[in-house]
Amino acid sequence: MSLTPLLEAAPAIPLHAFAAMAAFVLGLVQFAAPKGTLPHRTIGWIWVGLMVVVAASSFWIHGIRMVGPFGPIHLLSIFTLVVLPLAVWRAHTHRIADHRRMMIFIFAGALVVAGLFTLVPGRIMHRVIFGA
Repeated sequence: MSLTPLLEAAPAIPLHAFAAMAAFVLGLVQFAAPKGTLPHRTIGWIWVGLMVVVAASSFWIHGIRMVGPFGPIHLLSIFTLVVLPLAVWRAHTHRIADHRRMMIFIFAGALVVAGLFTLVPGRIMHRVIFGA
């Protein structure tokens, strides 16, 4: 395992990857910690900020091109940027079940599933984890 391929990539890629890794870890903390507390809300806001960075930075990453410089992963980024504020609003209006469902969906889709696709041979994170 070596971070060299990630650190040598274009600046948007390490920003995207490190924000995603931090969001993944904080997401796991959120799942395990008590809900509705000040720490939950504070970590939640940090997680939302990280997810905005993850989604926004993806628009400068063009590894898979289907429509101009954009690929299917960019649809997930748009979805994330639309659903995040809606999920926060659901919590603010005490629609907790909706909030929970939306946040789990974002975590699973934008971090877990998309993260697994970064491990496909030929991708930078595959080289980071498994070597050349």
